[in-house]
Amino acid sequence: MENSTENLRESEKLLVAKEAVKLVENDDVVGLGSGSTAHFALIELADRIKQGLIVKGVPSSLKTEEQAKALGIPLLPLGEVNKIDISIDGADEFTESLQLVKGGGGALFREKIVASLSKNRIVIVDSSKKVDRLGAFKVPVELAPFACQYVIGQLEALGGQVALRHQERTLFITDNNNYIADVDFGLIDDPVALSTKLNQIDGILVHGLFIGLATKIIMSKDGGLVVFDKS
Repeated sequence: MENSTENLRESEKLLVAKEAVKLVENDDVVGLGSGSTAHFALIELADRIKQGLIVKGVPSSLKTEEQAKALGIPLLPLGEVNKIDISIDGADEFTESLQLVKGGGGALFREKIVASLSKNRIVIVDSSKKVDRLGAFKVPVELAPFACQYVIGQLEALGGQVALRHQERTLFITDNNNYIADVDFGLIDDPVALSTKLNQIDGILVHGLFIGLATKIIMSKDGGLVVFDKS
């Protein structure tokens, strides 16, 4: 049963990746997301490039950069780009109002910059990521190591239960040499208000609430596609 469920998830990820990559046009600058679902989009994009599509990609993580290079996708450094035509990325949670939680893979800082630079922000997900209210998935927060205890205190003052992310018993370090705190706020009544409060805490580089940073969510469900558009 476990293998059957996993195979279904993989086929759903492939389905949404194919649909998203259809939206890429010739000469586009494309934001390349991170994570397992976004990796399927890299493979589909590489296939279209082999068929003659001319694009340049902007990776949102060092791992994505490595994967894109291996697939032969031409790249531009994020720091040298001032606009992106279309970005394709995944999400850890989303609502029908296009609010997201991202950062489970730890690349949320660069992912948020890529999304902010993008004209067309496509999010691809399987049906397990849809929720009525954000918060079942803990909110990742990338923070400067020297501000760690201060930031933890501020997050706890907002009612969050804070755990610094570890990987193989050591502190998880982001591509930007920062820490990640995974914060449990419970189900979030007002993601916009919480996002604003997190933005005001010195020492936080970025948080995983992505508000107003998706124009279309493509979800796979029961072998078909469901699309949520920005209204």
